[in-house]
Amino acid sequence: MMNQLYYTYYESPIGLICIGGTEQFISEIMFIDNAEEMIHGEPGITEVIHQCTEELIAYFHGKRKDFQTPIFQEGTEFQQKTWEELLTIPYGKTISYLQLAEQIGDPKATRAVAAANGKNKLMILRPCHRVIGSDRSLTGYAGGTWRKKWLLQHEFKTNLGIQTLF
Repeated sequence: MMNQLYYTYYESPIGLICIGGTEQFISEIMFIDNAEEMIHGEPGITEVIHQCTEELIAYFHGKRKDFQTPIFQEGTEFQQKTWEELLTIPYGKTISYLQLAEQIGDPKATRAVAAANGKNKLMILRPCHRVIGSDRSLTGYAGGTWRKKWLLQHEFKTNLGIQTLF
């Protein structure tokens, strides 16, 4: 039997965020850029969704650097391995797609790692925004590169007290 999915919305400094999940875990965090993208599922705030919202608020206020909210997203074994590795990237730091591929043990899998990153539905909680191009460019981010830049600058400033990273 499939768990009931619930959704709520949070107006963050970088736009409206849809937070979706069950009674047990968060399964997606999405940026909503227009009304057509809004979920027409069961609105509701479970304890887990409330926890996630509070943690996101603290994150955006520079008072939280990691998340305790239970998360789950279906994916292949490779995607799961890639997504788990994202959790090891320290707050306020970046690594390249190549470095991420090397960390999972396959330096030739740079494109596959990038593709897995692009399918991450748990943005911010699984910090795919911390993965950048080998040339330090802000390539690829499902939420838009302007949000990736904002998130990295926010973390860098909160972590080190310095305004700009890129």
